[in-house]
Parts: sequence; C-alpha cells; structure tokens
Amino acid sequence: MDKLIIEGGHVLEGEVNINGAKNSAVAILPASILAGATCTIKNLPDIRDVANIMDILMQLGADVKRESHDRMIINSNSINTYKVDFELSKKLRASYYFIGALLGRFKKAEVPFPGGCDIGVRPIDQHIKGFEALGAKITIEHGVIRAEAKELIGASIFLDVVSVGATINIMLAACLAKGTTTIENAAKEPYIVDTANFLNALGANIKGAGTDEIKIRGVEQLGGCEHTIIPDQMEAGTYMIAAAASKGNVLIKNIIPTHLDSISAKMKEMGIEIIENGDSLRVVANGRPKAVNIKTMPYPGFPTDLQQPMSVLLSVADGTAIITESIYDGRFKHVDELKKMGAKINVEGRIAVIEGIQKLSGAPLCATDLRAGAAMVVAGLSAEGQTIISNLTHIDRGYERLENKLVELGAVIRRVSEEDR
Repeated sequence: MDKLIIEGGHVLEGEVNINGAKNSAVAILPASILAGATCTIKNLPDIRDVANIMDILMQLGADVKRESHDRMIINSNSINTYKVDFELSKKLRASYYFIGALLGRFKKAEVPFPGGCDIGVRPIDQHIKGFEALGAKITIEHGVIRAEAKELIGASIFLDVVSVGATINIMLAACLAKGTTTIENAAKEPYIVDTANFLNALGANIKGAGTDEIKIRGVEQLGGCEHTIIPDQMEAGTYMIAAAASKGNVLIKNIIPTHLDSISAKMKEMGIEIIENGDSLRVVANGRPKAVNIKTMPYPGFPTDLQQPMSVLLSVADGTAIITESIYDGRFKHVDELKKMGAKINVEGRIAVIEGIQKLSGAPLCATDLRAGAAMVVAGLSAEGQTIISNLTHIDRGYERLENKLVELGAVIRRVSEEDR
C-alpha cells in the first residue's frame, strides 16, 4: 500500500495545468458503445477510473488503443456481449453508464451494481425510472441489474431529484429510441453538456443540455467522431483551495472559469484574490482567510465534490463557518481525520460547524474517499509538521500526477511504497 508523506508549511507558487474532467470521461467512454464505429477521445485524464472503464470496454469486446496518456481510440463495432464483468464493475461508480449505453445499442444490458466511494446513500432509482419509461423491463437479482426491451420508445420523464448520473444514463438510452424523449428537472452540470456534445457529434439529436429540460429526438444510427473532453472543474477547484491554504500564488491553466464561478465567489468572500484571464485564473492568498458559510447545491451551486477540501480551508479561517451538505449524507467522514490534526469541527447530521484555528498539525491520516483524500492532501500541505496519508487508491481514481504537480509548485511531498520504507 502506497502512502503520501507531506512536509507541511511550504508556500505553493507557480503554474499548474488542469487535465480533462473525470466526470465527463467516465460517461463519454461508455457512450462510445452507441457509435458502433471508431471514436477518438482526447484530453483524457490518466487516472484509475479511466483505466477501469477501458478494461470494461475491452472485456465487452471493443478494440481500445491508448495512443498516449491523454488520447484513446475506441472501435465499439466489435463488442460481442452486453454483460459487464462483476469484478470490473465494482471498481467504480460510473460503471452504471454501461446500462444506458448497452441498452440503447443492443436493447439488453447486464451490469452489476457499481462500486466507487462510500459517501452515503446513492440510489439509482431515477435511472431505473427513466429506463422503464422508455419501455425497458428492469430486474435486479444477486447484485446484477438486468435491462431488456423489445424496443425503446421516447417518453416524458420527470426526475424526482436532480441527478447527473440519471440524466446522462437516460440520454444514452434515448439516443437510438423511437420518437422524442424529454427529461425534466435534468441536472445542468458541465459534464452533461460535454456528454451531449459528444453524442451529437456521433449523430444524435439532443437539445437543451445545460438547462433543466433536455429533449432527445431518437435517430436510426450513430457513427464515429473525435471529441476533446472539457477541463476538470474539481481538479481545478482542488488546486485553487490548496493554493489558498498554503498562502500561495498559483496560476491555474487550461480551465473554463465560468465552471468555477461558485468556488471563485466563495474564495473572494474569504478575502482571497482571484484573477481571471481567458482560460486561466490566478489564486493569491496573502493572509488568513475569513470564515464563510457554504451550502452544497447542484450546478451552478457550490459543488459537493469540493466541500471536503473547502472544509480544510475553513478549519484555519478566521471565525466560525457552517457547511450544509445537501447532496450526500456521508460526505463528512473525513472530519474525524481532520480532528486528528487539531481541527475544531462539530457535525450534526448534514451540518458541520467549523471553528477556525491558527494552524493544523501534521498527523497520520487515511483517505476515506476520493475528495476526502484530496482534502487530506490540502490539510497536509498547510499543516505544521509531517502528515502521512494512506489508502491512496481513492486519490488515484480521480487525480492525475497529484503529488508530482504539487512538487512542481513547491510542495514537499513524496509517495512511498512498502518496499521503499
């Protein structure tokens, strides 16, 4: 088991390039199944979730070539099964996108329940509701979701809760359905727009992505395309918070600044300088940040994925902050780890009250999930003394070269394995 060893207290300075969005990649790669032809995907992040999706595509029979660390060519014409392997499926949450893609193309799908981070209850009832509205029969046995339809027919679907996964999955299934599908109360995240743009490049007819009503007019068939994945707003936000926590000055490049508006607004409220310039922004933090209150919301609100890293910054802010987590009920599991560093945080249900202290102290920590792992890295960077973080599998699922990029910014951080120690 690898561990990260961080010597805290070093100011981050310089510039960092942001990779392609994990949440786009894990939807677009399964979506390539619908093409039945060759797709070239560019600006792919080199992360474990992408590698796991690649493994599933190859297990299904697709011809997959990774030309470089950020470019993949997929020919899905050779896919010869609609059944996803159990062990592969449980390695990531996004394996559920194979249900929509396989159902859309073959009218059949067998996908084991997905894995991923344990951040609370994340049911897929809205996905199932959408598939059933399109005419699919869904059965669940022994941890496997089976979907089957003689044909898929467009329908009007109202999502009871705003769900990125359900919105994308229904889009995938509806592209080749007969008639028009309308998704109401759809999620509006940039990943949905990115996935819709990819599907439209294949020949789909999707309108309204990025609004709360999406219309998908079914087409007879789709073809191949080239597509470049958008920058990762969560990776960018993590580096913004890390820069501020270290009282640094960092230029964050290859981003879409409007995707970061909710983060930038809160950081400005905290007294941190944010300077936007085209496809980059600079974070300048000279003093101790001021405490602010945060409530996580679906896009364009403050993202739940950055709540945990932001809780670290608020732990050393001047004053008392309140975080309300409105998306997931298990998103405060990292708090016990931060308390080992001296953080004063009290959690009641979905609300955390944070009393800011001058400085965190280094401690041995265990990453409880992907974004919690990122939060612990931020904490280690800003703390006094040494922090050792274990269970790096979560971090590797969503961040490319995290420790290397931080070293280039001036952090003192290294990865060690059992053999090295």
